[in-house]
Amino acid sequence: MSIIYSMKLEIKEPHGRETRVAYFGDQFVMKRPLPGRDKDAWLKKQHRTKEIIDEIGALNNPVYNIPKMIYIKDDEYQLLEERAMGEPLNLEFYQSLSPRQRTEIVNGIASFLVDMNELKPVHEEIYHNISTELKMEKFGNIIESKMPRWFDVGEINYMANLKKEISGFEYVTREAWSHSDLNPGNILYDKNTSKLSFIDFAEASYNFIYRDIFSPLNVDLRICRPVYDLYTRLHDKDKYKMPGLRNPELQRIMRYRIMTVLLKRFIKAGDDLRINAQSEKTHQNNIDKVFFMRELISNLQYTEKQLMK
Repeated sequence: MSIIYSMKLEIKEPHGRETRVAYFGDQFVMKRPLPGRDKDAWLKKQHRTKEIIDEIGALNNPVYNIPKMIYIKDDEYQLLEERAMGEPLNLEFYQSLSPRQRTEIVNGIASFLVDMNELKPVHEEIYHNISTELKMEKFGNIIESKMPRWFDVGEINYMANLKKEISGFEYVTREAWSHSDLNPGNILYDKNTSKLSFIDFAEASYNFIYRDIFSPLNVDLRICRPVYDLYTRLHDKDKYKMPGLRNPELQRIMRYRIMTVLLKRFIKAGDDLRINAQSEKTHQNNIDKVFFMRELISNLQYTEKQLMK
């Protein structure tokens, strides 16, 4: 443990809303709770996260990397973990990579998803209404009260019809052990070493099995189809069945799951619109939010067309 004290401190900064981090070279990250946070609650969360990391890391799957949490010092409210090298997997970075590297990433993501889902028993099938994952009351308020001020009739009608559609969409699914926070910031890829790393397991829990497969990460990278296809070939078919890509019900699930990722962003942006802008900053914020929401409507329409072919 004393090795870090002979290394140069590179960066010291907040990490999220609870943690301050210090980077020691390319090898280690030290974390402590931010001032004013509940230290004991923070410590409990870190111990739980370490258990999850140790479980998935013990599989030693060579196609992806899980940085180890080396130790937690309860008396000093600090922990030391391995540093995940590489860049966050956003679309621009992903598109800059070679076909071979993209294939490695798809393989790593699908393999990780199967390993996570099968770490603990997969639950029995149940019916799930996807609208329960959305803030439908806020969605309705945005369509009725806010959109008329900035959007045309065609855009308003499209979103109103989509709200009605998604409210009635129910499908058969299962709960499985999941990462539950697969966004571009929590998956790093080092193109020099071809290493794909998964981090931030604080939200890991049982979740509906399609949620991580059609996660914000896979939606943003536009790799939902290849990840799902590989997942269905890798998973233990004796434990649970997964329909093939050509299955009509799976196509509907994929369509609405992708749209749900986009709708969450739409609702969050719409909720931030201010009808009576009192300052130039608020006015500019409205302009930016409306532009972003229009892009999301275009993406929703594109997704619908592509997945209904």
